[in-house]
Amino acid sequence: MAALLVFGLHVNNFGYFGGTGGRLVSWGFGAGATGVSFFFVLSGFVLTWSARPRDRALAFWRRRIARIYPVHLVTLALALVMAYTLANQPKPSHKQALSNVLLLHSWWHPWWQTLNPVSWSLACEAFFYASFPLLILLLRRLGARGSALLAGLSVVAVLVLAWTDAHDWWTYTLYALPAARLPEFVLGAATARLVLLGRWRGPGLEASLALAVIGYFLVPQVTPGYSATVCTIAGFGLLIPAAAVADVQGLPSLWRRRRLVRLGELSFAFYMIHLLVLRAATQLLGTKPHFGLLAGVAVTTTAFAVSLGLSWLLYEMVEQPGRRLLLRPRRRPAPRQDPDRTPHEAPAAARD
Repeated sequence: MAALLVFGLHVNNFGYFGGTGGRLVSWGFGAGATGVSFFFVLSGFVLTWSARPRDRALAFWRRRIARIYPVHLVTLALALVMAYTLANQPKPSHKQALSNVLLLHSWWHPWWQTLNPVSWSLACEAFFYASFPLLILLLRRLGARGSALLAGLSVVAVLVLAWTDAHDWWTYTLYALPAARLPEFVLGAATARLVLLGRWRGPGLEASLALAVIGYFLVPQVTPGYSATVCTIAGFGLLIPAAAVADVQGLPSLWRRRRLVRLGELSFAFYMIHLLVLRAATQLLGTKPHFGLLAGVAVTTTAFAVSLGLSWLLYEMVEQPGRRLLLRPRRRPAPRQDPDRTPHEAPAAARD
């Protein structure tokens, strides 16, 4: 659902709808960028929930690279091909391309949307992954009260950063700066720790969803950009642990339905490919075509179907095989055997 919000936002930005349809799409998806905030909170929650007790940082980072890099590199290559083959496409410099490959481009605002624009959030995730081994060590030492305090401080940090951003304290907006988005990730991690400890006391799934929806539609009332996070941070911070508790306790939950789980598996690839599909479509549809309602729905449905189909291909042919390849166990060399020793006399360590 969060990926769908981002897709709707980009459909609105590309001007597929005019008139009443345009106003409806703007009302429904104008705040779609908050879907990325949901990703950040969810990422912190899931990584903490699934953290291995004796995991080493290098092993953790290796799994994260295997998770995101195959799709990132393929979509980056597609964006690069499009930049040099399609008309009116910005061509990146060598430094911009390299910063995209290394997921560093969000640290320098003029580069944050070069090549595949949505990959700016991956640069934020890369920073979160780099800091996670220290964060999980801290959470395990804090206990329930400390985790709750850290969750509260994360929300306060978002509020303070949003206020400073809205008052132009910074040269560039904080929206895409990885360090400024870290509190959302930390909030997800802290709430996961509370659920794991059995100390979560938030509202149920329905009430949390209602708060998230209310916050989403409050976004137009604040300064565009990072300030939108203020409206949804509480709702998302309550909704994700509430959904987890519903899963653990076997309570009714829409999100456990098989088809939605399958769409969730495809959501990362969908997120990474959909904007490239919309950008390529401008070669046929033009810039901001402002179709009528029926034509706009038809074009949007087609773009969604193409993006979903390509995301399935990316998941099955790139994401899954790439992860298996990168996580393949390394073969250990066979122990050398003394030529004067018979096979049944092999050392016990070698037999084991």
